[in-house]
Amino acid sequence: MENIRNILEKQKSFFDKGYTKDINFRIEALKKLKHNIKINENNIFKALKIDLNKSEFETFITEIGIVYDEINGAIKNIKKWSKPKKVKTPITNFLASSYIYNEPYGVALIMSPWNYPFQLIMAPLVGAISAGNCVLLKPSELAIETEKIIVKIIKDTFSDEYIGVITGGIEESTALLKEKFDYIFYTGGINVGKIVMRAAAEHLTPITLELGGKSPCIVDKDANIDLAARRIAWGKFLNAGQTCVAPDYLVVHRNIKEKLISSIENYIVEFLEKIPLKVKIILE
Repeated sequence: MENIRNILEKQKSFFDKGYTKDINFRIEALKKLKHNIKINENNIFKALKIDLNKSEFETFITEIGIVYDEINGAIKNIKKWSKPKKVKTPITNFLASSYIYNEPYGVALIMSPWNYPFQLIMAPLVGAISAGNCVLLKPSELAIETEKIIVKIIKDTFSDEYIGVITGGIEESTALLKEKFDYIFYTGGINVGKIVMRAAAEHLTPITLELGGKSPCIVDKDANIDLAARRIAWGKFLNAGQTCVAPDYLVVHRNIKEKLISSIENYIVEFLEKIPLKVKIILE
């Protein structure tokens, strides 16, 4: 699509000018991002209430708070991360000194899913900014209200020649993947992950795939059964189970099986009596 191509060309031109290699430039970008997230907190709460029926507490601990931690950690450590690292010099280069310099890739594409629609696009963005890249974001179209607030925050914070955002569904995602990026970061399901990886291979583009799968939980006979049961119930019901690392099945020592199951059942009842499960299953 013409709009995608135009933004991509502007970002490549902006990157080539070298602005993003300045560490202070990156730090200021992160501070601006944090500021605009902060002033839009109530809008983020409202958006995730509509999209996933999340409470403000759950939205903060699973979405906004994680992004703040990422930003704070990056601002604190970015200068250290960016320093050249001295390494051993081979004997063939006797009297020379060897260093590893960390360089940004260039223009990165970040594609995020619907289950944690704010956190799973903003956290990778923090990393990409910290590393000195320009970024094109593709938030999930299934979390409609969250997509809108992401667009607002990005457009209020950055010029699209630096950080841009593309909305839409399969057609727009397909068009994005036809373009040549310098890095792709995708979070989502395995089937789409394969499509993204094939598209990246066409351009030999480096890629990170953070995919779903099955998450076993192992409970040995020496485990604290009450604590394990509480944590298993909490982890499984957080976000209505729509978490890639939520426990899917248990591998339990036979001697504690019945006691653990009973304890999990008790905690589920206790949790849901206090706070009935209201989180929305977004694909229903």
